[in-house]
Amino acid sequence: MLRHRLNFFALALWWGSLTALGAWVVPILFIHMPSPALAGTLAARLFSAQTWLGLICGLICLVASRRLFSALAPSLNGLVLAAMLMALLLELAIAPRILLRENLALWHSLGSAMFLVQWACIGLALWKMMGQPAQADIDNQG
Repeated sequence: MLRHRLNFFALALWWGSLTALGAWVVPILFIHMPSPALAGTLAARLFSAQTWLGLICGLICLVASRRLFSALAPSLNGLVLAAMLMALLLELAIAPRILLRENLALWHSLGSAMFLVQWACIGLALWKMMGQPAQADIDNQG
């Protein structure tokens, strides 16, 4: 039961923070900061912090789901690993090119797509997990 809750909490934190950052925080930065360059610098720092939060949440999910949801674990872990891969690629390969303003339109588009894929993977994992009862609930029914 504790693993189920820990896994759920980590997924919810990850998905909620991705949603808040992408849908509200970064757009507000670009609206209210004195220059797009300053807003971009702050957004880059926030996206970097988001990446590390996501990787920590992903590790928690992988550890917590080791013995949970025997039928669900492979697909849940696959979604978590895919989201972690997107976060790492975004942080280590794409963000540096965006910061250098190297072919900005291309790299920003790829970064936005990877952010969206990460968001969708975690959202789907969270959705699947919400439909599964905790192991303690299953044990108490039998």
